[in-house]
Amino acid sequence: MNVLKSPPERITVEFLLQFPEFAAFRARTHAGTDEPAQAGGNVGAQTRAIAADILNQVSSTPDELLRNTVKELETALRKDLLDRILAAPPHFFESLIVDLLVAMGYGGAREAGRVVGRSGDGGIDGVIDQDALGLDRVYLQAKRYATGNAVSAPEIHAFSGSIGAAKASKGVFVTTSYYTQPAIAFAERHPFRIVLIDGEQLGELMIRHNVGTRIDETFHIKKVDEDFFAEE
Repeated sequence: MNVLKSPPERITVEFLLQFPEFAAFRARTHAGTDEPAQAGGNVGAQTRAIAADILNQVSSTPDELLRNTVKELETALRKDLLDRILAAPPHFFESLIVDLLVAMGYGGAREAGRVVGRSGDGGIDGVIDQDALGLDRVYLQAKRYATGNAVSAPEIHAFSGSIGAAKASKGVFVTTSYYTQPAIAFAERHPFRIVLIDGEQLGELMIRHNVGTRIDETFHIKKVDEDFFAEE
């Protein structure tokens, strides 16, 4: 924060050396251990990138730095969650999706949701009963795909057929990867209400609703109570 109080007229190597990130980078380069710099002669580009990152940090308020750090931690957590889902057995993913929908408030209780995905299930992996008699149901399909394997329109079409065969009108399709544009367009224009959740959204929802995650530490950020110091 001292940089904000006394900003330099121009950014020099001497100025950047006060920051550990740049000092470490320069030490590696001079020692000949910076492979990208040796291979492509990109020392200048890397220096500018590091300088830009440092300037972004020093120009941010403590509150902004904290929020950015939380975002970075959540990004890493989302990736960790997806990696663990991909490494788990298929039935674990189906059960997770039911747990997530119940945690989001659908059905109201774990007993309202159940996994039904088996061979010959007609494309339905789970069901959430919205009422005690099961008159209003949400049907689920879970596709545990590698991040580079997209869900295509024919798969959404098949899911909509399964919803129709069950005489329902609502479905949630969840994948660990992503959807092609034709798949998204098909879901948007279909008369049934079909919600698509991709891998990134899945991670965000799991974090928000504490499914597969827990609070590790809580920080209380306190500010001045203006009312306390206000004149009577």
